[in-house]
Amino acid sequence: MITALSPAKVNLYLRVLRKRPDGYHDILTLMQRISLSDEMLFSPHHQDVVIQCPDGNLPENEENIVYRAARLILTQAGCRQGIQITIKKSIPLAAGLGGGSSNAATALMTINEMLDLGCSPDDLMAMGSKLGADVPFFVLKKTAWATGIGTQLTYAENIPPLWFVLINPGFPVSTKMVYENLNLRLTKEPINYSIPRLSDVPELLSGLNNDLERVTLNFYPVLRQIKKLLIDHGASGSLMSGSGPTVFGIFEEEETAITAQKAIMAMGKWSVYRSFSI
Repeated sequence: MITALSPAKVNLYLRVLRKRPDGYHDILTLMQRISLSDEMLFSPHHQDVVIQCPDGNLPENEENIVYRAARLILTQAGCRQGIQITIKKSIPLAAGLGGGSSNAATALMTINEMLDLGCSPDDLMAMGSKLGADVPFFVLKKTAWATGIGTQLTYAENIPPLWFVLINPGFPVSTKMVYENLNLRLTKEPINYSIPRLSDVPELLSGLNNDLERVTLNFYPVLRQIKKLLIDHGASGSLMSGSGPTVFGIFEEEETAITAQKAIMAMGKWSVYRSFSI
């Protein structure tokens, strides 16, 4: 049996540049992996792909992205070996933290290594792009700028190490719904953008941006309260991750993050996590 950790991500910057003719959106986003992780257990199985989710909140069939990832790599490699994967969730679901995409990427990488399938990182990223826009990022295992629909990746240099306190209010948010309510006009015009310079903490804090906030925060005003709460408890900046609803505060010192986490957890309202960039 092999045990692998599957990390979450936060978006430190997210601009939606345009709606594309294929229905997707072109974006520019800075994605950072964090230490909040799911645990995944892999073991050989005598038949096909078997998925187990002990918490009962995820499907255990082809509706699960991990099942599709395992089936894809085994089929593409021409491998008849079965695999059993147990997913122990810590990352909240539909939370803007990329948990499902990370699980899929972890499945691709671990099965490749476990069964010695010989797929290159580029091979795995190409498979990942068939599963979901964020999956290649987790295969890359680096802080990265993502463009296009999120699958074109560029290493982000010199992003400073950070501590985070994340608050999840306990309800899911549909990414599809958020993008539909952006009301961007369809265009085939070329897009012009520049990647911001975010090489130290002041630059990063001043550059915090998420275009999706204006939709999600209007639907769920409590997220505005959560952003303010994090600032009031010492965060240097606060932002919603992805399409939400998870909101994170950035802390430069672990002690300040610990104090904030304890104080907010004592309120007993929401799920609160402390994490750091990896």
